[in-house]
Amino acid sequence: MRGMTRYVALLRGINVGGHRRVPMAELRQVMTGLGWDSVATHLNSGNAVFSAGEAEPAALAGALEAALAEHFGFPVDCLVRSGQEMRDAQRRCPWPTADRDPAKLLVLFADRPVPAEALAGVDAARYAPDEFQADGREVYCWFPDGMGRSKLPDAVTAATRGLVLTGRNWRTVAKLVEMSS
Repeated sequence: MRGMTRYVALLRGINVGGHRRVPMAELRQVMTGLGWDSVATHLNSGNAVFSAGEAEPAALAGALEAALAEHFGFPVDCLVRSGQEMRDAQRRCPWPTADRDPAKLLVLFADRPVPAEALAGVDAARYAPDEFQADGREVYCWFPDGMGRSKLPDAVTAATRGLVLTGRNWRTVAKLVEMSS
């Protein structure tokens, strides 16, 4: 595996409510068919870790999107981060995580940097006690009372229209970092 880099693939909007089914075994097959090694999936929600030669993550995401569309017959937005980029995203969380419920801390991964002006119009006080902070291609969201009834995700998504976003809770982020190390 000399010269190989570990990457994380984040698929958006699959296996939700029985729609856009992408079985993880088939996802692993598609990824292996692209020449990627050591492919492993986590959960059933479109998280995969793999090794490939040095490449731009966006190019890997494009290759995966094309392969998935051909295999499954529908488009799937994909984001790819290097293992190092995932570790950096974990490290940059704006809040201490040791004493927070990982199910209530969400990271929204974006396909490109989130413009500060896009989120400037989201009145954080309106969504309190929920909080959010953008940093590069990630938006960190904290939901102390749980995410179920929060309107903050809709507000962030509306403000960042045009970006591809997909969210993972802190437990999943930590597991993907572990798998990609």
